Amino acid sequence: MTALVTGGAGFIGSNLVDALLARGEPVVVVDDLSTGRRANLDAALEQGATLHELDVRDADALRALFERARPERVFHLAAQIDVRRSVADPATDARVNVEGTINVLAAAHAAGAQRVVYSATGGAVYGEAELVPTPEDAPAQPLAPYGQGKLSGEGYCALFTRLHGLSTIALRYANVYGPRQDPLGEGGVIAIFCGCLAEGRTPTIYGDGAQTRDYVYVGDVVEANLRAAELDVSGPVNVGTGVETSVLELAEAFRALDDGDGFVPVHAPARAGEVLRSCLDATRAGALLGWEPQVPLADGLRRTLATVSAPRAS
Repeated sequence: MTALVTGGAGFIGSNLVDALLARGEPVVVVDDLSTGRRANLDAALEQGATLHELDVRDADALRALFERARPERVFHLAAQIDVRRSVADPATDARVNVEGTINVLAAAHAAGAQRVVYSATGGAVYGEAELVPTPEDAPAQPLAPYGQGKLSGEGYCALFTRLHGLSTIALRYANVYGPRQDPLGEGGVIAIFCGCLAEGRTPTIYGDGAQTRDYVYVGDVVEANLRAAELDVSGPVNVGTGVETSVLELAEAFRALDDGDGFVPVHAPARAGEVLRSCLDATRAGALLGWEPQVPLADGLRRTLATVSAPRAS
C-alpha cells in the first residue's frame, strides 16, 4: 500500500517516512526543500523511498505525480509554518497552506487515494481558549493568518469528503518536539533550548515565562498519523498530552538534564500576540483512534537532546 507524504523531508514528515518504511510500505515523498532537509531522508532514500522536489502550489506537477504514484494513503504535512511570516505576508501563507492543501486534495481524489491525513494545528486555531485543556468543539479564534489558513484547510478536507466521498481527517497538533526539529528556527522552544544546552549558550525566555504549552513527542504524533490512516473517522482530532507546561517549568527540566549547572535563562520582552495558555484535550483521539501519548516530557527531552550533535562549549 503506497503512502505519499508531502513535507516528508521536514521534522515530523521525515519521522513519519521512517515509520512507514519500517512497516514495509512503499513511500513517495513530496518536498520543495525550502525548509525540509534532504539529509533527513538519507536513510529513507537508501531504503527505497523516492523524493520528488516540487511545490504543493504547482497543481499540474502534483496531479501528474499522484497519477504516476497512485498512492492509497496521503499524509499532507507540507506547510508554511512561520507564524510571524504569516502575519507579514498572509497571501503567501494562504497560497501554501490553503491553495496547496486544495491541490493535494484534488490530486488525491483524481488519483483514487483511499485516505488523506491532514496535519492541522491546535493552539493556532483555538487562540486564547476559555477552556483549557481545549476540546475540538471549542470556538475557533485564530490570532494569526497561519491558524486561519490551517483551519481553512480543515474545511476543504471536509468539503472533499462531502463533495467527492474522499476519506479525510484533520489532526490538530499540540507543540510537537523531538529529533530533527531545527534549533535555529523561530518555533519550537524545545529545539532552541536543546541547541543552547548543547552549545553552552544562554537561553532566552520571552516575557515572564508563565505562558504554557502542551508538548507532545514526535514519535507519538507519528503513531497518531498511522492510526488515523487506518480508520475511517473524520473531522478534527486533537493530538496532544493534555498537560500544560510553562516555559519556566521547561527551563527547569532542562536544568535537571544539565545537572543544575549552567542552564540559566535570561528574559526578554514578551512577543506581541503570543497565546498565554495552550493545551489540548485529546479525549477524542483516544476514543476514535485508540491513541494516547506514550512519551513523558522528561523522557522526550532526553531522547531529543541525545540527537543534538553540537559540541558543548568549554
